[in-house]
Amino acid sequence: MKIVIINYGAGNIQSIKFAIQRLGFEAQLSDSVEEIQQADKIIFPGVGEASSAMQKLKVTGLDQLIPQLKQPVLGICLGMQLMCQHSEEGNTKGLGIFDVEVKRFSNQVKVPQIGWNQISNLKSDLFRGIKENEFMYLVHSFYAEKCSEMIAETSYDTYYASALQKDNFYGVQFHPEKSSDAGEKILENFLKS
Repeated sequence: MKIVIINYGAGNIQSIKFAIQRLGFEAQLSDSVEEIQQADKIIFPGVGEASSAMQKLKVTGLDQLIPQLKQPVLGICLGMQLMCQHSEEGNTKGLGIFDVEVKRFSNQVKVPQIGWNQISNLKSDLFRGIKENEFMYLVHSFYAEKCSEMIAETSYDTYYASALQKDNFYGVQFHPEKSSDAGEKILENFLKS
């Protein structure tokens, strides 16, 4: 199986690569349209700021490619947010895969949210073997609103979509590669789906 992690300068790629290796798979980093098109599974990671990340995608043409992919794609953190319609972060137009807006947490809570929080209302094979209210590791100041494509939610300031799914596209706000055994189980479910 060919697994490609989209490499567009967003951080945290090595920890995803190591988590995939622990599951017995190899992944390659690439920003090549051809390499990504030939992959069986694609991971779209992200740590950073939305508008600059989107600019990097545009330079390589990945902003055009990603929404057209037919194989399973997993967006993580900023990767998931960029798959949405629009983000308040840098007033950024997203890839439009998920029909939802990305908002900033209010000043009523500590921003960013850093640490462990629960995911609930789980509705996808992505969460096979994961129990309701399992804890996942999150680091973010922006969130996807609740919507029809939501497959998990989390409460922080408000209830928001901590995971999304539409057709072959999945997105998780949390970092499965930093979320202990449960996070690795989610990665394994994605890779074996």
